[in-house]
Amino acid sequence: MKNLLKCTAMILLSGCGCEQVDTGYRGLELRFGEIQGKPKPEGLYFYNPFTSTIKEIKVQEEKVEGKAVSFTRDTQRIEIDFAVTLFPNPESIDQIYKEYGTDWDRKLVPQAIQNSIKDTVGQYIADDLVGKRDEARAKAESEVVANLKTRNIIVSRLDFVNLDFDDAYEKAVEAKVVAVQRASESKNKTVEIEENAKQKVIAAEAEAKSMTIRSQALSQNRGLVEYEAVQKWDGKLPQYMLSGSAMPFINLKKD
Repeated sequence: MKNLLKCTAMILLSGCGCEQVDTGYRGLELRFGEIQGKPKPEGLYFYNPFTSTIKEIKVQEEKVEGKAVSFTRDTQRIEIDFAVTLFPNPESIDQIYKEYGTDWDRKLVPQAIQNSIKDTVGQYIADDLVGKRDEARAKAESEVVANLKTRNIIVSRLDFVNLDFDDAYEKAVEAKVVAVQRASESKNKTVEIEENAKQKVIAAEAEAKSMTIRSQALSQNRGLVEYEAVQKWDGKLPQYMLSGSAMPFINLKKD
C-alpha cells in the first residue's frame, strides 16, 4: 500500500509544473494564453504544465531615459534629454500585460512623456525656459504622473537631464550675454568717470574756498603776510641784491 502511494505521488509530481516568483516580480498564470486569477506575489507555485504556465513580470522601480523634441512659445526648437523613474502597479500588472505585453515601458512611457513635455515647453518662451527649468520640469512631471497613472504606471520622478537649443539660437544668446556684459562694463566705467569728476570738482571748490579765506586773512593782517613769507623761507640769504633793496624780514638793531 505504501509503495502504491509513493508511486502515485511520483506520477502526480512528474506531471506537475513548479515556478518560483522572485522578489520584485509578480507571477501571471496563463492557461491556454488566458490570465487566470490575480497576480501572484513572491513565492513557490505549482501548476499543470500541459495547460498552463506562470509568467514572471518585473514590478521593480526602474529608470527610463529618452529624448523629447519640442518647440517653445516663440517657436524655438529644443531637444530635452529626460530620465523618468517609474514602476508598474503590482496589483494591476495583469491588466498592463493584457493591454501592452511585457514591453509596456517601450509602448507607453516615451509617448506619454513626449506629449507632456511638448505641452509644458509650449507655455514658455526660450529665454524664460532656461531660467525656469525647474518650474517647467515640475509641470511636466505632474502631467506625466497623471497621464501614466490612468494606465496603472506609477511615476516617482521626471528629470530634465539636458536642454539643447538649435545652434543659431545658442549663438544669439551668447552674443546677447556678451553685449549685456559689455554694456555693464561701459556703464561702470561711466559711473567711475563721473565720480572722479565729482571728486575733482569738490577738491577744486575746497581749494578755492581755502584760498579765499587765506586771502581775506592776509589782506586784513600785514603781520600775517610776513609770517607766511617766513614760513616759506628756506633760511638762505640772496647772493645778489639790487641797489637800494632792503633785506627782507631782518631787523638788526645797532648797539
